[in-house]
Amino acid sequence: HVQLVESGGGSVQAGGSLTLSCKASGFTHYCMAWFRQAPGNEREGVAAIYIGGDSTYYADSVKDRFTISHDNAKNTLYLQMNSLKPEDTAMYYCAAETSTFLCAQIATSTGAEFKYWGRGTQVTVS
Repeated sequence: HVQLVESGGGSVQAGGSLTLSCKASGFTHYCMAWFRQAPGNEREGVAAIYIGGDSTYYADSVKDRFTISHDNAKNTLYLQMNSLKPEDTAMYYCAAETSTFLCAQIATSTGAEFKYWGRGTQVTVS
C-alpha cells in the first residue's frame, strides 16, 4: 500500500522558516518532490531529489531559500524553507515516482507525470 504523509505546515511571518516532512511507505521510489498550489494558481514544482544519488533540483523562485533532503533510514523527505515570503503561501504536496528523469524537470513540472501523492500540508506566510 503506497502512502505519502506530509506534516510540518503552519503559519509564519515573512522572513521566517518552516520544515515540511513527508513520510513514505509501501514502494521503491527514485524521484521524490515537493509541489505547491495556491488558490487560483496552477500546481507548480518546488524541489526534487533523486534518491540514491542525492542530486537536487529547484524552481528558480525557491533556489537559495529552500533545501530538499531525504533521510534513507526514516524513508522521509524534508523541505527546509527559509526566508519565507507571502508568495510562498500555498498547499504543499509531496510526490514520488520511479522515473529519475522527472526530478530534473521539476522547475517546469505541474506534477501530471507523478503517480504517488500525499494529501498536502498548508503553509501560510503573512
